[in-house]
Amino acid sequence: MTTSLPSTAGLLITAVALAAPATTTPAASASVTDAPGHVQVRKALDQAVADGGVPGMVAEVRDRRGRWFGSAGVADTRTGRERRPHERFRIGSATKPFTATVVLQLAAEGRLSLDDTVDRWLPGLVEGNGNDGGTITVRHLLNHTSGIFNYGNDEKEFAKFSGPAWLEHRYDTYTPGQLVRIGLRNPRSFEVPGDGFVYSNTGYILAGMIVEKVTGRTLADEISRRIVRPLGLTGTYLPAEETGIRGPHPRHYSTLFATGTDAEVHDVTDQSATVGWAAGGMVSTVGDLHRFTGALLRGTLLPPAQQREMFTMVRTGITMPDGTWKDTWIPGSTYGTGVFSWELSCGARVWGVGGAITGGFSFAMGTRDAERMVATTMNIDTYGRYNSLDMVKAVFQAEFCPSGSRAGSR
Repeated sequence: MTTSLPSTAGLLITAVALAAPATTTPAASASVTDAPGHVQVRKALDQAVADGGVPGMVAEVRDRRGRWFGSAGVADTRTGRERRPHERFRIGSATKPFTATVVLQLAAEGRLSLDDTVDRWLPGLVEGNGNDGGTITVRHLLNHTSGIFNYGNDEKEFAKFSGPAWLEHRYDTYTPGQLVRIGLRNPRSFEVPGDGFVYSNTGYILAGMIVEKVTGRTLADEISRRIVRPLGLTGTYLPAEETGIRGPHPRHYSTLFATGTDAEVHDVTDQSATVGWAAGGMVSTVGDLHRFTGALLRGTLLPPAQQREMFTMVRTGITMPDGTWKDTWIPGSTYGTGVFSWELSCGARVWGVGGAITGGFSFAMGTRDAERMVATTMNIDTYGRYNSLDMVKAVFQAEFCPSGSRAGSR
């Protein structure tokens, strides 16, 4: 289920059978085509496995020298099978830029406007608890400034998708309308649409519903027709009600939000993707995420006007009644429509996509011109002493932050 734990800042979706103890944890290995080195990235992968309890983590770097792939740990703790470059995995909220791209393409075609209200396409759906679909626009949905409550933070639903209860509910299916209603039964995050940023998966479910209303086709079909096939993505798709992952894939693991160092680890590979759908239900590969994110950064999927919309960034927080600023998402980030930027500790800023799901974290980010990019994924989500988001950040800093320097690629 999607949620906004402080440590993940709203990136999470959900995903169990008990996992056997790890058999081996190999050190980072590299598959090099043209690009050499990346010693610091290797170290970050090794540390995530050796010290952070990550079963397996990979990173693929692409720059002018070529492509470099490195891995540490395993894809399957029972068999000790190593991570591989072409594995498919659940990408959580990295689904959002796919949904946003489809919406922006429809805007470019004149079939909708980002200034359209939700009521224009889904009349009467968004109401109650201070919500008014006549004042919330498509743009508000895409850049998380709608104020609509994130359905994953609903107390009743989250109780079913954390801890042992998850074992009973992992195959529960939801319609988009059900997810929206869960969000709407909670108070708004702030009063006036556009007056703040609070990450809301509910907004992206509504965006997906609008895509289907405008086109008369499923969101999965539109993503395939407009993005997957044109870019030649070979391992990327939005599942329907299937609970497994097609093709080669790592096992996905989770402590189900337990934060103790001795928390039990569960195999969470099979799960219902309907819980995330347009907000976080997709499957992809590191290579596909590279190609897709590179296309977003270079502007090859959108006309100039819509490209500017995608990268019109907002600060990720709200102004409190006393005038002070409160971060509501990842500190140091700004958000566009499905894409975001992230300032690293050395001052370097990277741009791209990212997401979490119960069972893993996946990010693809790079310089604004896409000349240097890193895609990384781990097959566990952890929220205690070793936080998955911190370990992801360590990989980017290993590549984009020269040792001892505050200069970086911006």
